[in-house]
Amino acid sequence: MSEKETDLQEVVNQALAEQKVPHVKLKKIGPNSVDIEKLTKPSKETHQEYWGRGLTLLAIFLIGLLVVSIIGFVGEHGLATFFSDHVNLFSFLFSSDWNPGAGNKHVGAAAMIVTSFAVTLIAALIAAPFAIAVALFMTEYSSAKSANFLQSVTELLVGIPSVVYGFLGLSVVVPAIRMIFGGTGFGILAATLILFVMVLPTITSLTVDAFKAVPDELRKSSAALGATRWQTIYHVVLRAATPRILTAIIFGMARAFGEALAVQMVIGNAVLMPYNLVSPAATLTSQLTSQMGNTVMGTLPNNALWSLALLLLLMSLVFNFLVRLVGKKR
Repeated sequence: MSEKETDLQEVVNQALAEQKVPHVKLKKIGPNSVDIEKLTKPSKETHQEYWGRGLTLLAIFLIGLLVVSIIGFVGEHGLATFFSDHVNLFSFLFSSDWNPGAGNKHVGAAAMIVTSFAVTLIAALIAAPFAIAVALFMTEYSSAKSANFLQSVTELLVGIPSVVYGFLGLSVVVPAIRMIFGGTGFGILAATLILFVMVLPTITSLTVDAFKAVPDELRKSSAALGATRWQTIYHVVLRAATPRILTAIIFGMARAFGEALAVQMVIGNAVLMPYNLVSPAATLTSQLTSQMGNTVMGTLPNNALWSLALLLLLMSLVFNFLVRLVGKKR
């Protein structure tokens, strides 16, 4: 036995001798039956601890590397428009002249930026009241069975692929708009109606969670003061859940802002400043999906599309920042 193991044996013997409350297992083992070799080597559980910690750190490292790589790649190609092709940033943001193939004087994304925000805001404004009404019914009025059924319907809407929504819009919404308002039927209105259906489940689910998070004590206190159920909902539940509802709406807007395929199928894909809701237009995402395959890597038209992608990435960061900002005010 080595000197170190002898010292350890003495420490174990002393600990057992000073043990005031006898331990059953230690008494059965005894100081002489302690496995010194087992004590001095890492156990199976210790190895599992090392593996678990290593795997989690590796996963975090890979995810971080992936995020940095994506941001770096998009940033490098997106900024090439301004540093390599010498496109003016002010002109890019505020000019509606979009024809990158004609030179760096014709790279203006204002029409697509305005259309993207218009489609997103209108879809959120339409979807929010419906989502709040459905969430109130599910949490305040319906039975648990009905709420579960509605939750299943909501989850079904989330699972429908965006191309199916786009095909429905192309087959039903666009012809209906054409029949009612004239024109081609393609435009912001058609895209807004499709996005309304697509973001409704997201806002509804998060709003349901917001109402469920309101403590029942507030409802009971309001009822004890003689308030009706609607008065309790209006004056207590809605006000208590307002920050979470705003978070749900921002999440829905982020979903609408980044949607590409369904919007591309119904908006008309014309890079023009929209002057009404039924004229063909184009969003940042629809322009990306429709033109990315028609450009050569490294050319001005391709770099201009990467600049649109960089703008979308920055907007996603802004939406995340808004969500965190609203969340801190809860």
